[in-house]
Amino acid sequence: MSISRLSLYGNPNVGAFTFATDSFGLVPFDMPEGVTREFSATLDIPVCRVSIGGSVLLGIFAVGNSKGLILPYTVTDEELSIIENSLRIPVAIYEGKKNALGNMILANERTALVGVGTDAALKDLVASHLKVEVHEGTIAGINMTGVCAAVNEKGVVAHPLTSEAELVNLGKIFNMPVDVSTINCGFPYLRVGMTANSKGVVVGEQTTGPEMARIESSLGLQGD
Repeated sequence: MSISRLSLYGNPNVGAFTFATDSFGLVPFDMPEGVTREFSATLDIPVCRVSIGGSVLLGIFAVGNSKGLILPYTVTDEELSIIENSLRIPVAIYEGKKNALGNMILANERTALVGVGTDAALKDLVASHLKVEVHEGTIAGINMTGVCAAVNEKGVVAHPLTSEAELVNLGKIFNMPVDVSTINCGFPYLRVGMTANSKGVVVGEQTTGPEMARIESSLGLQGD
């Protein structure tokens, strides 16, 4: 199955708590075993149970792809050790004051979109550690690009108020089809309500059937 509906802590915003690439995922250390198994099976990846800076909001703080992971300075040595020992993935630390990296950056294996005026040091770190081309832009007029869309290696699904010019820009820089949707029965901030890779997508339990179909289609997952 390429799509699952889940919730965590009674909350449908599963993307705020989880993170995934095509190679690995991060889930809260106290995520129930059954939910963890379904998450891992849907996305077809091994997962690491951990926190970041003592927080379970992993999707808010982490950004990465199959080549590497970038975490904020708030991550502890113990948490870093757990991730590195479990996943064997290169981890870089961003020392800047703004630490909601998952909200700030939309990235896949080849490309990243950051907000206009993003710290040059962060852009350089994303380019060098994740080995991607970095572009600046907005989605729905919002600088926090990571929270407004989800991307894999097959497509992009974005905030429903994304302008035509922004849609064209997304299609150009990611070189993939782009569409818009909502999640969790009308919520516009896609990535908060979902975690996706090129193999599947986990959405919040309030996501409607039409929203699920639109998201699967946008990310090239129908029929997987």
